[in-house]
Amino acid sequence: MNQQNKSGFAAIIGRPNVGKSTLMNQIIGQKIAITSKKPQTTRNRIQTVFTDERGQIVFVDTPGMHKAKNKLGNYMVNVAKQSLKEVDVILWLVEPSDYIGEGDKNIIEQLKNVKVPVILVINKIDTINKPDLLLYMDAYRKEMDFAEIIPVSAFKGENVEDLLDSIFKYLPYGPYFFDEDTVTDQPQRQIVAELIREKALRSLEKEIPHGIAVVIDSMKYRKGSGKGKSGIYDIDATIICEKDSHKGIIIGKGGEMLKQIGSKARPEMEDMLECKVNLKLWVKVKKDWRDSDFLIKNFGYNKDEN
Repeated sequence: MNQQNKSGFAAIIGRPNVGKSTLMNQIIGQKIAITSKKPQTTRNRIQTVFTDERGQIVFVDTPGMHKAKNKLGNYMVNVAKQSLKEVDVILWLVEPSDYIGEGDKNIIEQLKNVKVPVILVINKIDTINKPDLLLYMDAYRKEMDFAEIIPVSAFKGENVEDLLDSIFKYLPYGPYFFDEDTVTDQPQRQIVAELIREKALRSLEKEIPHGIAVVIDSMKYRKGSGKGKSGIYDIDATIICEKDSHKGIIIGKGGEMLKQIGSKARPEMEDMLECKVNLKLWVKVKKDWRDSDFLIKNFGYNKDEN
């Protein structure tokens, strides 16, 4: 490592569904955080690592800031707030608009109290008329003095390289926190579970997805037999839901919905694991698990780690 390299932490924050995970996946070049049109997709603080000749950025992708409705929601909001205290620069993602709602105003009040640079990232510029962008930038500039305001399209990758240049400006010089080939601190089991949850989020009805969790019951690797044969992962996973009626919908008529979720998740697992996957899915009901401290922790949302 060159002694002139920079290395530090950047938090990605914002309201639900503004494209935080899409931006992080675009920068890293592969899927780490799941994405969905439904809000509150990310539940844990996910660290991904970007390294090039300029240095290393450790991105902290946080759950969306929102008004919590249960203990799981409180956990998600607390994770996001804690992240603001532990980084070198903050990226606040917003959608392109000159209307600043109460949720965003609440975030602005929190950001005014932080002691690190805040870069306003106006995302989804591929969806607007470019002349309107100046109006949106002015609206936010009147609310707070940002270190920089950068418009991007996380989906198309537009201006993402400019954003990286800006982030490096605010990072200190120092040694890397991770090896150069590291892209995430997430264990494979957790990424596999999140891939399954993403496909469920995209496939199921609106009232169900926020009430599900995915637990990997077993994940075992079998070596291939014969010359040139790759191995296979046997993965058993359980989708946890809150109501008996939800269980029936997740399974679907003749098991069709469960098969659909599995068939959509499997190819991405195989790409990540670089081998075949034998995936078996099950569904269990744990009533009101999002209000149970024990079950929240049991399903991987550990408050003690944040």
